[in-house]
Amino acid sequence: MANHKSALKRVRSNEAKRLRNRYQAKTTRTFIKKLREAKTKKEAVDLYKKVSSMIDKLAKKNIIHKNTAAHKKSKLAKFVNSLN
Repeated sequence: MANHKSALKRVRSNEAKRLRNRYQAKTTRTFIKKLREAKTKKEAVDLYKKVSSMIDKLAKKNIIHKNTAAHKKSKLAKFVNSLN
């Protein structure tokens, strides 16, 4: 276990950050699923804007890698464009 005061604080802050990151990643995954289930193009385009922003935020905070974010956005954009 941690011996220093600063190490104890790191344990607390790391746990708080872990929970926050997990919540944000899970919320983004839920919105991606909603986007994939979208029936109309208009609905999908609106959702894509929101999801794209969420993915960018995850990449900016290093919750996911920037290339993973680019890959997900590209795949979703392709899906949205395939709707008619």
